Amino acid sequence: MQKIRSYILPIAIVLGLLLHEYCAAFSVVVPYIIFTILLLTFSAVDILKLRFKPLFVWIMLFQVAVSLGGYALLRLLNVNEIIAEGVLIGVLCPVAASVAVISTMLGADRNTVTSYTVIGNLLISIVAPVYFSFIGVNQDMPFFESFLQILRRVGTVIGLPFFLALALQFWWPRANHLLSRYKGLAFYFWAVALFLTLGQTIDFIFLHGKGNWNSILWLGVSALLFCIVQFGLGKWIGHKYGDTIAGGQLLGQKNSAMGIWMANHYLHPLASVYLAFYSVLQNLFNSWQIWYYGKKKKRQQP
Repeated sequence: MQKIRSYILPIAIVLGLLLHEYCAAFSVVVPYIIFTILLLTFSAVDILKLRFKPLFVWIMLFQVAVSLGGYALLRLLNVNEIIAEGVLIGVLCPVAASVAVISTMLGADRNTVTSYTVIGNLLISIVAPVYFSFIGVNQDMPFFESFLQILRRVGTVIGLPFFLALALQFWWPRANHLLSRYKGLAFYFWAVALFLTLGQTIDFIFLHGKGNWNSILWLGVSALLFCIVQFGLGKWIGHKYGDTIAGGQLLGQKNSAMGIWMANHYLHPLASVYLAFYSVLQNLFNSWQIWYYGKKKKRQQP
């Protein structure tokens, strides 16, 4: 399985490049796929055992404050709107639903990463509609109308799976148990969502990239810088709370399919290129971490 996982990203990129026109046509199914991924993930978690930890406060503050602060600072410096929106969605983007898989392979505490997967996604389902109501394509709408419209869409995709899983665990545990048996399918749904969202981004670059190559370059540079900062700072914060790996993964590992979908719907679609670059970078770094961790364990064996 791990060998298959290592090939998913390059396969998604190649197929997205070859079939980008079809990806754009089928992008409408992405929110349903993300909904399914989160439902399968949450159904496998005993929600009553989730605990809020002080580590989460700093990660949440970084996502909420730095995303908006970075956007405001870049606009104040007259940086291109596309780049500013790319940084906004890249930092705000919720933690990946699959974060527990990589984190536990590297020795992180499963309860910690699982708890923040739920809490972090619920946080973004509330914060994102606020930001998108005055940044992006909905600025001309009244704030409250825009907020409710975006909350309905984003909240349905991110928040509803949690409450549905919670209801099933309380009132229909047999159905929840059946869903949790198929939690492994979330990985394959993620692969399809990644393929479609990357393909959609590639299609937009083909259609509108001409004349925007400078923005695309700086989106790539920004993604590299924030990938280094988020994994590095997350590890530092995690170390303070006794779980270096959890801190790094929770701040650094992003749900790129979700982020690209939100950028394509609520911001300038070219801003999604940031997360396309970030997806490549975080997967390369995670692959290296897994390789290094395995090598380190071999050295420690007698």
